[in-house]
Amino acid sequence: MKMAEKRPRESLQHSPPSKVFIMDVTVAEYIRRTVLRIPRSEARTMLTKWKFLSDSQLQSLNTNQKKENISKEVVELCQENRATIQHAANLDMIYSYTYRHKMMWDTYQMIREEGDENDFFDLENFKKKFEESLESSFNNVTITFEEFEDNEIWIRVAWGTQYRKPNQYKPSYVVYHSQTPYVFICKSTNKSSVPLLLQALLVAANYSDIHEMDFQSRCLDSLKDIILKRCGQSLQIHQPQPLQEKDNNLENDPRIIQEDQHEKERIQRIDRETFGDGPQPKLEFAHYRLKTTFRGDLINDTLHDIKPFRCTVKFSSPHLLEAVQSLALAGVADAPLSALLTCITQKARNHFNIREREGAH
Repeated sequence: MKMAEKRPRESLQHSPPSKVFIMDVTVAEYIRRTVLRIPRSEARTMLTKWKFLSDSQLQSLNTNQKKENISKEVVELCQENRATIQHAANLDMIYSYTYRHKMMWDTYQMIREEGDENDFFDLENFKKKFEESLESSFNNVTITFEEFEDNEIWIRVAWGTQYRKPNQYKPSYVVYHSQTPYVFICKSTNKSSVPLLLQALLVAANYSDIHEMDFQSRCLDSLKDIILKRCGQSLQIHQPQPLQEKDNNLENDPRIIQEDQHEKERIQRIDRETFGDGPQPKLEFAHYRLKTTFRGDLINDTLHDIKPFRCTVKFSSPHLLEAVQSLALAGVADAPLSALLTCITQKARNHFNIREREGAH
């Protein structure tokens, strides 16, 4: 009887199983928390802008449920697509761009030395130089770039340490308009990172120096409009009723009516000469730091040792510049208004230091 031939040992072995992708726990948690921050009514729109989930995945996502359940579904879909920390950072970038008005922005201006030519801007070269500059002095960072409309480059940097991964929950945001010397940096809890960001920007954009401007706001769009001179450097003219009481007997006196009309026309003429007729950007505050002395004969007689005193005056309003332009017409300030109030758009600053002139006393 012929014995059956033994099969080779190799044929008895099974082929090795394919590797199963397991998304990093920190990536999954960061995506989940980012989705929870998005209003439910805007979840589908923002996830579409992300361009990481497929059309079929977006259609399968049920956004008519609790946000916690939405976030879990998104994480499951990201698991299917093998999401990394860069994908999660891109989602955070889109969220931050959409809600940029929730952050406070500082303005910086870069300077080139005389004779330096304005090189043709190349985005890929800019990214490479920026990353090399940061990583040469800080070897544990997550850097993400995103180009939005109007040549606006957003940079997101999450900082780590030699022994810790980058903290994705406290990143720095930088907004740079190519072919301009202006940069906007979000106020960050990691203040020590700002010098590194500034140095990386100088290297990447080929500038020699950078300085902070006295100009900040939550409204990034208005900062850009004023800095880049995309708006009329002016205040819009309103015509509220003057806030002054009148005698009932004189209220209908033609002479009083005519005088009021002439005064209103005078103030409007001053407004046009001072502010122009352009649209008004939105700012929320202006700071005036004073270092001055008391004045008057009575003060000089009673105070032998007159020393300057310091104080800070802050004007704030949901729309400060519209409020400023209405002061005279509202009857609460004389016209023309102080140049310190009307020069905010022309000088592109809302922080002022006011000191006594030398030899004033």
